[in-house]
Amino acid sequence: MPTTSPLNHGDFTDLAHDYSRYREGYAPAVLDAVTGLLPRLPAECDAADVGAGTGIWTRMLASAGFRSVTAVEPNDAMRATGIDDSAATPIAWRHGTGEHTTLPDRSADLLTMASSFHWVDFEHGMAEFARVVRPGGWFVALWNPRDIEASPLLSDIEAELARIEPKLERVSSGRSGTTRTLTERLSAHPSFDHVIYLEGRHTVRQSPQHYVGAWRSVNDVRVQLGEAGFSRFLDYVTDRLDGVDAVETTYLTRAWAARRVAP
Repeated sequence: MPTTSPLNHGDFTDLAHDYSRYREGYAPAVLDAVTGLLPRLPAECDAADVGAGTGIWTRMLASAGFRSVTAVEPNDAMRATGIDDSAATPIAWRHGTGEHTTLPDRSADLLTMASSFHWVDFEHGMAEFARVVRPGGWFVALWNPRDIEASPLLSDIEAELARIEPKLERVSSGRSGTTRTLTERLSAHPSFDHVIYLEGRHTVRQSPQHYVGAWRSVNDVRVQLGEAGFSRFLDYVTDRLDGVDAVETTYLTRAWAARRVAP
């Protein structure tokens, strides 16, 4: 069985710095597609990003020109880092969770969860989003996993996880159990309809240090491997990248969108 470590599932308190510094943004094409779903131009709409972390996706929303953008994040360290990272961006930050956002009724035309919906209780979260999203508005859950099949190097690195812990199960990779059933679960929810799947790729060139830093920001792998196993994995990655000038990493942004129906 996977070993446990002092880090808990979903706790990013000690990972906020690496998350802020090394996590990549989402595919711009997916942002364009999401804003294209809205009933009005972004300048006439209000957006909320729940489970915003350090605000990577939130700042992308702000760049789209929404009338207002609110970031909701439960973890104090992640929220504080996000506030610092977004100091020059008009984003309102507040404490809250997916099940209890603290947002007013019918206050958002777009409510998103970027790389965070897997931590939320589905039924309670969707009931909360139905309360917050205006009729005709949209809920979007999205993830940004690496497209490891695009690179033999990255495929080999990913395979090392299975060699260290054959029973490891990804929670937040965007290809987990949450996403495998998400279309069906959203389609069956009485408060939402017109479920749409969106996908976009983008490739970034990372230094080996940046690539390793992105792994250090990952919670689910670290918890399951334990600190010793995770250190062993990072040592393997570092050795594997010895002599490599840059890592070409393709990210696959995957998004599920559902429209709020009139009550």
